[in-house]
Amino acid sequence: MGEKNESSSSFPIGKTAQERCFSYVPECYKVQPSYRADSDSKLADVPLINLDGMSDDPARRSIIIQEIANACRCYGFFQVINHGISQETLDGALSAAAGFFKLPNSAKAKLMSSDVHEPVRYGTSVRDGVDKVQFWRVFLKHYAHPLKDWIGLWPDNPHDYREKMGEYVVAVQELAVKIVGVITESLGLGQSYLSSKLDDGMQVMAVNCYPQCPQPELALGLPPHSDYSCLTVVLQDMPGLQILDSRDKSWKAVPMIPGALQVNVGDQLEVLSNGRYKSVVHKVTVNSEKTRISIAGLHSLGMDVKMDAAREMVDEDHPNGYRESSFRDFLNFIAKNDLGEGKNFFNTLKIR
Repeated sequence: MGEKNESSSSFPIGKTAQERCFSYVPECYKVQPSYRADSDSKLADVPLINLDGMSDDPARRSIIIQEIANACRCYGFFQVINHGISQETLDGALSAAAGFFKLPNSAKAKLMSSDVHEPVRYGTSVRDGVDKVQFWRVFLKHYAHPLKDWIGLWPDNPHDYREKMGEYVVAVQELAVKIVGVITESLGLGQSYLSSKLDDGMQVMAVNCYPQCPQPELALGLPPHSDYSCLTVVLQDMPGLQILDSRDKSWKAVPMIPGALQVNVGDQLEVLSNGRYKSVVHKVTVNSEKTRISIAGLHSLGMDVKMDAAREMVDEDHPNGYRESSFRDFLNFIAKNDLGEGKNFFNTLKIR
């Protein structure tokens, strides 16, 4: 299989170590020690929020607003149950994703691309074969909102991929808009502050597969990062996510709760709130026992719509701490920078 010190250029899309089931982790997949997963990581004590009554019970909604506000302020992360998406829909999306990744590379070849600006693409690391450090995953990314504009570009194999994934993305877009409404209401901006912008905005689905890794203590599925979105909603079939606890700067493993969805506060909401709410820094670990599937929906403003701090969030005691930016600005940054070396788009937005 070659020497263990092979460089990133030895692993183009379709011929990566994870796709070829290597029995070792090549040097270019070994992340710096400070990034590596700690097998003894404690479980994160993240809020679990019951959304039952969020839309039709004013008393429950008031409680949910406070719970989500506290989660956004203290963690930038929470999990939700009774979210309104059926288990059948969740299972269908995971099944469709797993079916796609089981296809031979020849069936996925037409979607292979390392161009981060492509609306539908199959890839592996962040910038395949280019970045100094590669990551142990394969993925399918596709735009999803509005569904009618994009579904025709999605894979048509497996035969039910569009149907099952389409059902999920419509439901999770609706859920994300409702949760963002709760968040903006908690900031005193009103429930509909971002509604029209999200209706006209981006929904990028990152459908991820993290294959079994022979030496999971050396590699990662994704490096530490925050999401450039308003909100990211994650569906998964097994644990693997770790979040950085801002209180003691330690990594904590997110527990798996059947039927729950994970919700990450994204960079755009931190900017909107002028730092009152924090986007969560997280990473993805891998394991040697089982392949993990996750489906992350990144919900953001339109491609060229700039997010800046709400004027209601800026005053003499809270001067504006962020530069405005758009999703295209983010894509342009990751096209040119190696995220595995710690380069972070969000850090370029911070004024203070």
